[in-house]
Order: sequence, then structure tokens, then C-alpha cells
Amino acid sequence: MEDQIIEKIAHEETRNYGFNLLVHEYQERIYWHVRKMVIDHDDADDLVQEIFVKVWKNLSKFRADSKLYTWVYRIATNECLNFLKKKKRRFFMPIHDLEGELAEKLTSSLEPTGDEVQMKLNKALLKLPDKQRMVFNMKYYDEMKFSDIAEITGTSIGALKASYHHAVKKIEDFINSN
Repeated sequence: MEDQIIEKIAHEETRNYGFNLLVHEYQERIYWHVRKMVIDHDDADDLVQEIFVKVWKNLSKFRADSKLYTWVYRIATNECLNFLKKKKRRFFMPIHDLEGELAEKLTSSLEPTGDEVQMKLNKALLKLPDKQRMVFNMKYYDEMKFSDIAEITGTSIGALKASYHHAVKKIEDFINSN
């Protein structure tokens, strides 16, 4: 499917169709990637729209030297990190206040049947630095290879493995102490 999308977006006359295929193929995965970072559905929904607008505007810059999905994920990842930085600055919040706000949204957004272990995991994730949480989400939830995460984040595989290891350790410590 990725090859078909790349072929369509490469030609001016089929670019719109190719973009529609791209959105159809990646929208749900990008939404959940973003949602795990920003927690709030409305924020995630807005961000996903902004991400695909940015993808559309930059389609002509895509070179097939990387995978299409890693290119889209890179844009989504950067937009998420920028959104979280702006949110912290806009509200002049210390990091622990933003964690509290996101944890409150997390608690209120879960169905009453929400699993307690999942809730603890989500709260533990909020304690992680944004980039570490992003790496954990991509590896654990999205089941990405470190090589793809490296391409998306522009970080070495060794640094990503270390970041993932530290995230797992912090999560274990949080779950065991709460």
C-alpha cells in the first residue's frame, strides 16, 4: 500500500487521490500515537488535523529515501512535542502541574470499566519526560523497530534503547510504589 501511495503522490494529477489514501492508511495510527501523548481527545483530534495539513503542504518535499510512514510519524512526533512545550509555556505550568492536569483528564476520560493496572501504567507514563514517553509509546504500543524510531526521531538506536530501558525502569518503580 505504501508504494501505491508514494506513486500517487509523486504525480500532480493523482496527488489528491494519493493524499486521501495516505490519510485513510495512517489516520487512526497517528491519532492514537498523538492521543497517548496529549491524553485529551479534543487536543489529539485538533493535532491530527494540523499534522495532515502539514503533511499535505510538504508532500512535494517527501523523498522516497525514507519510509512514508516514518516521515508522517516524524511530523506527528514533532507536532506533539511542540504542542506539549507550548501548553507548558502557555499556562506557565511547572511540569508536575501539567502531569496533574493530564492525569485528571486521563481519569475522567476512561470508561468506568477501565482496568486499574492500565490506569497505573498511564499515570506512570505521565511522569516520564515527553521524549522518553514518546519512545516508550512507539516501542511498546506501536510495536515499532528501534531503527524506525531512530529514523522518526533522528536519534541513535543506542540512545533509544537506553531511553526505553530507563522508561521501563521508571514505570516499574512507579507501579511498585503506588
